[in-house]
Amino acid sequence: MCGVSGEIRFKSGEAASTAAVQAMCDRLAPRGPDGHGLFAHGRVAFGHRRLKIIDLSEASQQPMVDSALGLAIVFNGCIYNHRELREELAGLGYSFFSDGDTEVLIKAYHAWGPNFVTRMNGMFAFAIHERDSGRVVLGRDRLGIKPLYLADIPGGLRFASSLPALVASGGIDTDVDPVALHHYMSFHAVVPAPHTILKGVRKLPPATVLVVEPDGTRREHTYWSLTFGPQAGDEGRDFAEWRELVLETLTRAVRRRLVADVPVGVLLSGGLDSSLITALLAENGQSGLKTFSIGFETVGDERGDEFQYSDIVAKHFGTDHHRLFVDSARALPELTDCVRAMSEPMVSHDNIGFFLLSQEVAKQVKVVQSGQGADEVFGGYHWYPPLLESSDAVGDYARVFFDRDHAEMAEALDPRFIGEDHSRRWLEQRFAMPGAERPVDKALRLDTTVMLVDDPVKRVDNMTMAAGLEARVPFLDHELVELAARIPAEMKLPDGGKYVLKEAARRVVPAAVIDRPKGYFPVPALKYLRGPFLERVRDVLNAPSARERGLFRRDYLDRLLADPERHITPLRGSKLWQVALLEFWFQEQGL
Repeated sequence: MCGVSGEIRFKSGEAASTAAVQAMCDRLAPRGPDGHGLFAHGRVAFGHRRLKIIDLSEASQQPMVDSALGLAIVFNGCIYNHRELREELAGLGYSFFSDGDTEVLIKAYHAWGPNFVTRMNGMFAFAIHERDSGRVVLGRDRLGIKPLYLADIPGGLRFASSLPALVASGGIDTDVDPVALHHYMSFHAVVPAPHTILKGVRKLPPATVLVVEPDGTRREHTYWSLTFGPQAGDEGRDFAEWRELVLETLTRAVRRRLVADVPVGVLLSGGLDSSLITALLAENGQSGLKTFSIGFETVGDERGDEFQYSDIVAKHFGTDHHRLFVDSARALPELTDCVRAMSEPMVSHDNIGFFLLSQEVAKQVKVVQSGQGADEVFGGYHWYPPLLESSDAVGDYARVFFDRDHAEMAEALDPRFIGEDHSRRWLEQRFAMPGAERPVDKALRLDTTVMLVDDPVKRVDNMTMAAGLEARVPFLDHELVELAARIPAEMKLPDGGKYVLKEAARRVVPAAVIDRPKGYFPVPALKYLRGPFLERVRDVLNAPSARERGLFRRDYLDRLLADPERHITPLRGSKLWQVALLEFWFQEQGL
C-alpha cells in the first residue's frame, strides 16, 4: 500500500522531470509515511511513497530495480497470492532478493509479459519500465480498488495515485470537464473512467493494461470482464449449494487478506457485511482481533450510530473493540482536511466518518478489512427488485438512481455546461454491452464495475490512505464477484436484498445482526444541513472563487439554500451538499 508517480517523455534525449515526480511524491506522502524513493533513467522517472506491510526490510523498497532483468517498477497495493506465484516462478528458475510481493510482480512480468495480471489475486496499480526497449507498462486491478490517474503533458505523460498529486506537478489543464460534471450531478458524484472532473486528468479504467511505447504510441487492453448468468454445470445448483459456495468463497477471500507482516483489524460498522468478515476471522482462529466503530450525533429522527449492533458482534466474538463517537463540534472543522484528502470530489456523507475513524485506527494497526461491495455484488439496494420485471432497463434504472434528470440539469448548471444528456447516453451504452441480458443483471454489473469503484471503494481508499492505513475489501475478491454473478437474481433480492449472503451468514453471525433493519454509515449532519454546517456551505458557495468559476445557476443555488431539507435525491442525499462539496473540493485543492 503506497503512492506511485512518474513521468514519461517521448522525445529522444529529453530527460523526465525528477522535480515534477518529486512534487507528486510530496503530495502523496500520507499514503506512504514509511519510506520514499526516486528512480530516473533518461526519458522515464518513477517516484514512490511506501507504507510497510509486507517484507518490512529495505529489500522491498521502491522504486525497485532488477538490473539482471532490465526492469524497474513502482507498485501500489497487495498481491495476496504472491507466495504461490513466487514458488511457481522459482520453479522456472527465478531467484529473489526480497520477501515481498513487489519483486514477484517484476519476475511475473518478465516470465509472462503484460498478461501476467491475470494470475494476480489482489489489488494493484503499477508501472513497469523496460530498460532495453524503453517501453512502460501500466496496469490496474480488476475492480479498480487501487487508483491510477494519467495526465498528458506536451511531449509526455504523467501518472500518479491521486489527482491532486498530478496537479501538484504543474502544467495540468484544470478546467472543468463538462461530461464529467454531468456525470457528477447525475450519479451522486461518480465520474466513470476515463473521465475526471478536470479536463487535463484521466484515470486508467479498472482491469486495464496500458502499454506506452517510447514514441508515445499507446495500446490499451481490458484483461477481465464480468459476465452474468449461469455457467456450465450451474443449472442444477439449488439454493443450499449456492449458499455454501458463497460462504466457502468468502471465507477464502477473508483468509487471503490476512497476508501481512503486521496485524490486521476490521472496520466494524455493525452491519451484516463487516460483521460477517469479523465472524469469519474469529472462526478461523484470529485471536486478539481489533475492531473499530464510529458514531455521530442523532439529528431529528435519524440515528447517528449503530453501536448497538457492533457491540453485539464484538461481544459475541470477543474482539478488542474500540468505539469512536464524534460530535458535530469536531466533525465540522475536520471536514476541511477530509475534503482535501479526496482524490476526486465525493459527496457521500460517510467520507468524514471514514476519515476520522481512519485517523484513530491508524494509531493501532496498519491494515484493516472492510465490508464495502456486498450491496452491489449481492443485490442489497432497493432499486434492484423493480428491475426484475422491467421492460425499460435504462428508463427504470435512471428513474431510481439518477440524482436529477437532464431537465433539472439545465436548471442547475450554467448554460455553458449544458449540452446533450451525457449521462443517459453513457447508461444506454453500458447497458447495451454483452454479458448481462436481464435488466437487473445489467444494473448489478454496472454498479459492481463502475459505481462501486468510484464511490465506496474510492472513498475507503482515499480516507484510509490519508492516515497511512491500508484497507482490504474481501467482497471484491474477483473470484467471489464472479461467483455472485452466476447466482440467479431471485436468490439475491428477497428479504430486502443480499438474501443468499444473509442465509450463508447465519452459520456464523448472531441473528440479531442479520435480521436488523438495513442501515447505512450515517452522518445525519451532512444530510440535514442545519446551523453551522449550513453556514459553512453558504460560505463555500458564496466564496469569490465559486462565483468566478460559475458552475451553477445562482437561482438554483438560492432555491437549495432556502430549504435544504426539501431537496433530497432519490438515494437520500442532499442536493445542496452535492453542489457545495464540488466547490469545497476545488477550493481545498487550490483550484
